Amino acid sequence: MNMMRGMDVELRQLRCLIAIVEQGTFTDAGIALRMSQTAVSRNIAALEDALGTRLVWRTTRSVALTAAGERALGKARRIIALLAELEQDVRAGTGQVRIGYAWSALGEHTTEFQHRWKLRFPHTELQLTRSNTPSGGLLDETTDYAILRRLPQSTAIEHIGVGEEKRYCAMSTVDPLASRRSVTLAQIATLPVAMDLRTGSTTLDLWPEQGKPPQVVPIHDIDDWLTVIGSGSARGITAASTAHQYRRRGVAYRPVRDAPVVPVYVAWLKKDPPRDRQAVIDLLAELYRSAL
Repeated sequence: MNMMRGMDVELRQLRCLIAIVEQGTFTDAGIALRMSQTAVSRNIAALEDALGTRLVWRTTRSVALTAAGERALGKARRIIALLAELEQDVRAGTGQVRIGYAWSALGEHTTEFQHRWKLRFPHTELQLTRSNTPSGGLLDETTDYAILRRLPQSTAIEHIGVGEEKRYCAMSTVDPLASRRSVTLAQIATLPVAMDLRTGSTTLDLWPEQGKPPQVVPIHDIDDWLTVIGSGSARGITAASTAHQYRRRGVAYRPVRDAPVVPVYVAWLKKDPPRDRQAVIDLLAELYRSAL
């Protein structure tokens, strides 16, 4: 690792310089650094060659620095200290992981996910954040990961599927369909359907061309959706996670028996992929596999 362009100074050379002063001999420096005395001597020689001056006077029993060596020692200690601070700052930044979602987190799996997270990542705080954006907060960099059920049109995001969820119809508890154990897409389409066309998992593509709902009621977030549905003026279709996470008086959920499942993705920014990404992917996939 070069410290500066045009000068072949390496971190291990600086560490060798510090070690021979602190330990007193090349042999003891080698022991402290877990390298041979020959390797220490070779690194000091390379450092002197790179800097173009003698840094160390060697004798059989002791080590003494030249005036240039004293100056180099002070700089070397500052460089190593700055790198230690950099590492500490970077590690501190990974002490919390923010996972965003547009509508619902992981539904019935959320509590188990939080429990397993503490076991798998005991030193990293988990923060689940609702973000009413198509990217689940990734594009405005307020989250590190996003749980998505509808992929945004952005080449800046990478994703991988971790599971699937059944679709449910949300309706007023006084809706005639509320008495049924399950419903069909055709039955749902006899009333207007509330949809969040930015972040929701439901679009008109669910229905055949001749069987679409009479009207789409556009809404902007989960609270608007629940309010419209509770009034009885529209129905809605959503993933099982929403049905589990958002219970509201006056709203009933019934499974849609002929609708395709909703894919569940975990996503992150391509330019800054988070640490432990594969471990997080594996943990999420385990939760969905265990529910099969």
